[in-house]
Amino acid sequence: MKKLLFYLLLVLLPSAVCAQSQPSVMNAPVQAQRFGYFSYKTVLQAMPAYARTRQSLSDLRNKYNAEMKRAEDEFNSKYEEFLEGQKDFAPSILVKRQAELRDLMEKNMAFKEQSKRLLAQAEQNAMAPLKASIMSAVDTIGKREGLSFVLNTDNDAVPYVDPSLGVDVTEALESALH
Repeated sequence: MKKLLFYLLLVLLPSAVCAQSQPSVMNAPVQAQRFGYFSYKTVLQAMPAYARTRQSLSDLRNKYNAEMKRAEDEFNSKYEEFLEGQKDFAPSILVKRQAELRDLMEKNMAFKEQSKRLLAQAEQNAMAPLKASIMSAVDTIGKREGLSFVLNTDNDAVPYVDPSLGVDVTEALESALH
């Protein structure tokens, strides 16, 4: 047992000496890093293409809403017709009309869900080039200014920024994207 302890001491002693002779990371001088920050929403909304994109998406949304309104009016009309004539319908016609109304309602609900998905996809596709332009401009300005990183300050992601240590690149981005 004494030999084992002696052997471990001999093996671990050199590594302990090396560890003490190396400078500690905690004692190393802190190197100041410059960083940039900007409001993504502000820059996005300042882009000329943003207004055109929003208008295009609004037009598409209005078209889907008009179609949903038309389908809803058609359903309401058929439902009123059904209510007015249900007492005069033969049982088989009554069942057929109920099935038609149920089918029409299901189709309308499916179209409404599909419209939501298609609008969300259209918005994502329409905004992708704008976002790519912003990211490219951030990259260019970050390199030009010698910044270590650039932060997006929207949505309380960065609740505090010391302006003496960081650079607000919002205006530079807006200029670059016009």
